[in-house]
Amino acid sequence: MSPVIRQCEKNCVDYFILHTGQHYSYEMDRIFFEELELPKPKYNLNIGSGSHAEQTAKMLVSIEKVLIEEEPSLVLVHGDTNTTLAGALASAKLHIPIGHVEAGLRSFDRKMPEEINRVLVDHISDYLFAPTDNAKLNLLKEGIEESKIFVTGNTIVDAVYQNLEIAMKRSNILERLSLKPKNYFLVTLHRQENVDFKERLEKIIEGLRLIYEEFSTTMVLPIHPRTKKMIEKFGLNLDGINTINPVGFMDFLQLEANAKLILTDSGGVQEESCILGVPCVTLRETTERPETIEVGANILAGVEPERILISVKKMIERKNKWQNPFGDGKAAERILKITLGVLK
Repeated sequence: MSPVIRQCEKNCVDYFILHTGQHYSYEMDRIFFEELELPKPKYNLNIGSGSHAEQTAKMLVSIEKVLIEEEPSLVLVHGDTNTTLAGALASAKLHIPIGHVEAGLRSFDRKMPEEINRVLVDHISDYLFAPTDNAKLNLLKEGIEESKIFVTGNTIVDAVYQNLEIAMKRSNILERLSLKPKNYFLVTLHRQENVDFKERLEKIIEGLRLIYEEFSTTMVLPIHPRTKKMIEKFGLNLDGINTINPVGFMDFLQLEANAKLILTDSGGVQEESCILGVPCVTLRETTERPETIEVGANILAGVEPERILISVKKMIERKNKWQNPFGDGKAAERILKITLGVLK
């Protein structure tokens, strides 16, 4: 959302940021506001962790109070988190128009909590900002009126373009970790369906071990708090993997841009690697970013160790000359223009 916030600032739009505090550690939260030089949220609900029901319920109660007090003309929500769902539901109940940034993404896997969130938010939103034609088609197939859908590109392209050069100047993460460009694999792992189940997590870690044995290449894993907790709970071993604490956006952008290959279960990282021209192997059976696969930037590996290794070999041999399918870096500009147009 940072590019949208910057557009609001640039155009002197009356807006405020409501931050739920779904991510609450410094490395997963405040550092992003600082590095991206964003204004502090007017409201921080400090919701923290909890079950899906508990987290969403707490958010609903608190968001509703803010919306009643502020009476906004429109609420913008982004992506597929519990924050997104709670923000949209609270707004819908109060009859406040909703704009969904990154609308229309589908993995077609209802076991993913994020997929439930995406579908629900899209169907109660008034303005759907789809990143691609493929996302628009998903919405049309579900019976959503075409007049509500706007293909804008994805704001993650804006964020990457706006910050890549700054990251190159500001971040010394490669030096700090003694890494050489294109001489390490970057790994991210946090999805509930992967890390909350011992058998799946064991298989992924075994797959990473096979990759390390095959390529003798450094593997860097900025370890998500959830992943760290479950690895400790299951008593698993991460030998051969260089685990580090979560890092800010600038450092992570540097790690992505200079990686030989990225292994991830994150939707956003699939997009970012595609934009940056870095091969990606997705540790899932489905993806809500099929465009990355269509252009040849990504492959679905699942969690079977041998399949993960084969997928890495395939992607390393592939030439990274694909075209970025997520837009020209002006998505936020389009979203604000449409938003201001409908509010007149």
